[in-house]
Amino acid sequence: MTSVAATRPKRGRARTPKPIHVQFRTIVSPHQLNSRWGRRIYWLVLAAVVVTFSLAFVFPLYWMVTGAMKTPEEVAQVPPTLVPAQPTLAPFFEAWELFDIGTLLANTVYYALGAWVFCMCVDVAAAYALSKLRPAFGNVILGAMLATLMIPPMVILIPLYVTIVDLGLLNNPWGLWFPAAANGFNIFLLKRFFDSIPRELIEAAQIDGAGPLRVLWSVVLPVSRPILGVVSIFTIVTAFKDFVLPLLVMTDSEKMTISVGLSQTAGAVTQNQVMGGLVIAAVPMIIVFFVFQRHIMAGLTAGSIKG
Repeated sequence: MTSVAATRPKRGRARTPKPIHVQFRTIVSPHQLNSRWGRRIYWLVLAAVVVTFSLAFVFPLYWMVTGAMKTPEEVAQVPPTLVPAQPTLAPFFEAWELFDIGTLLANTVYYALGAWVFCMCVDVAAAYALSKLRPAFGNVILGAMLATLMIPPMVILIPLYVTIVDLGLLNNPWGLWFPAAANGFNIFLLKRFFDSIPRELIEAAQIDGAGPLRVLWSVVLPVSRPILGVVSIFTIVTAFKDFVLPLLVMTDSEKMTISVGLSQTAGAVTQNQVMGGLVIAAVPMIIVFFVFQRHIMAGLTAGSIKG
């Protein structure tokens, strides 16, 4: 008689998982990096890189500010001095009066806000149509828009200027607003973010009877504030620092932007006064950057990972 133990199938032993060996293909191995000298060298290299790149970006700004505080003789001195011998704020006030910076800033802010309004209307509508409405040949249209990013701006400058002249838009803000309205890079950023919006939100709004415009206004735009902030900052900064197109379009001295106005009067004033005007012109954009720098990084990474 066969025993129960003999007929019972033998159970196999539980297999222990094989250890996973992770290979680190780096110049310095983790073992060396975790050593005392490894940590010291790591922090030394990191500090050197951070300090070097910080100086490379901050030093031009420092040189501009300190140059405005020097006398004309000290600005022309060879070798130059890193610290003003007798710092003064007089060139800033002189630059404000000589360049009429108040009028130039007002003109620039007006042009930048107009460019922002047109850019938001055109780019948001184009990105929403390509992302959610799915028109025929949408990918072809998007590819054509992205192809414009590969064309240097100076190549299309002459055709753009001829078009502005033919339309009679010289010394007219519309000559600056129309070219800024359509931007392939902004459309691409907005479309990538709109693609990450769940389709269920759109379908729920459509079931409730919302049309395409209602869906855009009530569903898409409220959840797209990060990327809208980034596109707004890019548009305003681009319009604020643009030089070539305002130089060609706004020839009237009362309608010039600040970058064009400073260049037109630079030959008639001293070097420290020019630097004073440049410092004043740079202050608005520096404030915008420091206030919205977190929104810039958040908007650039938003929409890159769906979830």
